[in-house]
Amino acid sequence: MPPHDVRRSYKRPAISDQDRRRAISLRRQEENRRDAQLHARRLASTLLSLEQASSEPDDVELVPESEPDLHFQHEAAETSSKDPLDVRQASKLRGADARKCRQRNGSVLHHFPSALPNGARTRDASGSGQSYSILDCIFHEADQTYYVIDMLCWKGYSLYDCTAEFRFFWLNSKLAETGACEPPSHYHKYRFSLVPICTCDLSGLQVAYSGAVPYVKDGLLFYNKHAHYQPGNTPLALVWKDESCSQYVIDTDSKGQVPSQQQVVLELQDDLKLVTSDDPPVVFGCSDLEFKEKLGLHSGNLLRFAISDGGLSIVDGTLEKADLHYLGKSNRARAFADSYSKVMFQYMVRHSPLRIEDIVASINLSIDEGNRPSDVEIVG
Repeated sequence: MPPHDVRRSYKRPAISDQDRRRAISLRRQEENRRDAQLHARRLASTLLSLEQASSEPDDVELVPESEPDLHFQHEAAETSSKDPLDVRQASKLRGADARKCRQRNGSVLHHFPSALPNGARTRDASGSGQSYSILDCIFHEADQTYYVIDMLCWKGYSLYDCTAEFRFFWLNSKLAETGACEPPSHYHKYRFSLVPICTCDLSGLQVAYSGAVPYVKDGLLFYNKHAHYQPGNTPLALVWKDESCSQYVIDTDSKGQVPSQQQVVLELQDDLKLVTSDDPPVVFGCSDLEFKEKLGLHSGNLLRFAISDGGLSIVDGTLEKADLHYLGKSNRARAFADSYSKVMFQYMVRHSPLRIEDIVASINLSIDEGNRPSDVEIVG
């Protein structure tokens, strides 16, 4: 008698574009370790050489850098560069002789002494002038405080290729040792403070979502614990928000009004495809040569579209087509197109919002499936 065949047919579940992009990003960061360290050295060496060559430090200008996605993207959302809150992005904050804070577009926001390593010319200061530190911060104008959300370099040691879990541990350990979290003084003009960092379990989510903070909250940041710091967009760092933890869930226009139709900014490529800023980019549509020549468009132009009544067609987590209506060129100050996850988050907010109950259910499902430790941390 032949043995009983206990094998059963099994259909592999569909993998969404977002899952695929997360897997690609994790693989790619292992290949780019050396590039990340080189990026940090070049950023610091460029600043130092510019400062040494300039007799007036405030006149130093930097080529704008891409910001980490905080664009947090995306099935959770991206922070708008036109955020109407009294909060400014301060993407690179350094110690060393420059003591400069630069905004996302490279312009100087503040120039000041601080308690960061080599942050002020005092008798007690020690260390090499090449011992630079780079922090990712948000300046909260109401209480004149820099809230630190990430650490890229510390005393010349690059953390670009370290996991988010280690960077947060290092940030919590090292920043308090410097006195940078103390009230302002003559050699320390602005106070620094850490934002709460929680493990993405039920208790951590509750603290991040409902806990009291001294600033105006604008959503929750979700980090993959294994993710390295990546300039530009990444599906490994996302922002989610709803009406309970943000005053501005839906993107507004330049006048602060919510447009009747969702607007997206896409980049025109050589092959006439209209794509997001992701790597690899997501194609939302295709132009034609006559349209390009009639409007005088060029490859690399950032174009603004409205998503019309046809909306977005998603099949098994993959974008099939988009009903786009051309509005015009994007603002010249705009540095890059929207990310796929920002577009999708804003689309879901308008049609089928991802609620806090959905996130709780997802955490419960992970626990039921094997009680695995979470690979996500929340910055609130």
